[in-house]
Amino acid sequence: LFRSGEAESLASCYRRSLELAAAHEVLSLAIPGISTGIYGYPITEAARIAVNTVRTALPAAAQLREVLFCCFSAADLAVYEALLADT
Repeated sequence: LFRSGEAESLASCYRRSLELAAAHEVLSLAIPGISTGIYGYPITEAARIAVNTVRTALPAAAQLREVLFCCFSAADLAVYEALLADT
């Protein structure tokens, strides 16, 4: 379950996903909202971590043509859309 102070662990999951994608020359990657379901990580904070971490790590995975954030609900989608609009 979610406990404060776990932001770095969450960011590490996203970084590692991109590292593995680069190592395997993946062109398209779909990523769920990690820990936002039954683990209860607050969606706004989790989405911010996901978007910022992927943006930062993406240059190291230059072969990737797209990264898709898979959302569990329309409310989650709205959070991601707002964050991604801030480019």
